[in-house]
Amino acid sequence: MNGKRITLIAVAGATLALALIGGALAAPQTSSSRVSQADRLRTLERSRLQALVDGDAAAARKITAPDFQLINPAGVPLTRGDFLGAIEAGDLDFLVQETTSPIAVRMHGNTAALRYESNFDLVVGGTRLTHAAWTTAIYERRHGRWQVVWAQTTAVPNNLGLLIQALQPPA
Repeated sequence: MNGKRITLIAVAGATLALALIGGALAAPQTSSSRVSQADRLRTLERSRLQALVDGDAAAARKITAPDFQLINPAGVPLTRGDFLGAIEAGDLDFLVQETTSPIAVRMHGNTAALRYESNFDLVVGGTRLTHAAWTTAIYERRHGRWQVVWAQTTAVPNNLGLLIQALQPPA
């Protein structure tokens, strides 16, 4: 092996070791009540995603705060009314919305951040889009109920140009 290749292998090995150590150090050290709350939030988020696939805007509305805002993969902000209205009108039809990674939960008081990778298959404005994506959702506990207040979904590119074009509001 030449010197460059050995150095490259050593750097790659060191990077992997640091990543593994960092992941171990970042593993949540939570009480059983926090784990239980985190599990409830994971279940709630999966229920929200299923409501979107079912086209059940009424069920999704119960989980979605009145002041909710979504930043979609095209970078367009949508209110709860915009988003759920598009689902009710059939302008936005989720065929599949499934998590493909564990839902990570970070909690602080009455606020929780959820992050996960997913696959979605949807029809928007007559265009069918299938993508992998990362979603971050912020929940707040209000009047004893958890509700999503912010969400941002970032598509993992496979045909990003088509996705951005389809998700832009009409001119």
